[in-house]
Amino acid sequence: MIYPFSYDIVYSRRKSIAIQITREARVKVRAPYGCPRSAIESFLSEKQPWIMTHLETARKAASAPRREFSDAERRRYIELARDIFARKTAWYARIMGVTYGRISIREQKTRWGSCSSKGNLNFNWRLIFAPPEVLDYVVVHELAHRKEMNHSKAFYAIVESIMPDYRKWKKWLKENGGTL
Repeated sequence: MIYPFSYDIVYSRRKSIAIQITREARVKVRAPYGCPRSAIESFLSEKQPWIMTHLETARKAASAPRREFSDAERRRYIELARDIFARKTAWYARIMGVTYGRISIREQKTRWGSCSSKGNLNFNWRLIFAPPEVLDYVVVHELAHRKEMNHSKAFYAIVESIMPDYRKWKKWLKENGGTL
């Protein structure tokens, strides 16, 4: 079948087919080794409306000018982010009854935050330009990994217990490029 988009297939040791829209507005199909091309084509046909919606969002994000900062501005914003995330993380950790290790402030291209198995947290400093609720969501999301190191229903139940409207902020992050 011919689609209104091109796509790349990445085979790996996974159990299901997944679609990823990259930051560059490309479609990546992730499939298990040995997956028949017909199964991939069928999946793409089924998901085409979703793909087209998310491709458009990615194209807009890719074409939007990204503000560049001087080294001095970047250092100032990183320090500001370090202070903001330290305070928010300490506050939410108390509420959630979890501990954490080191907090690092980074500049990842596609990640807003992460939590290591040792409990170290990484946050993207550019989040300080997002709505405050988005920062709260990212902190709560990463701290929830201290109880559930996955993205299961149990994990999102923890997030929702702290932020009942988390879906709104999760959507904002997706629409503005990047993942958790």
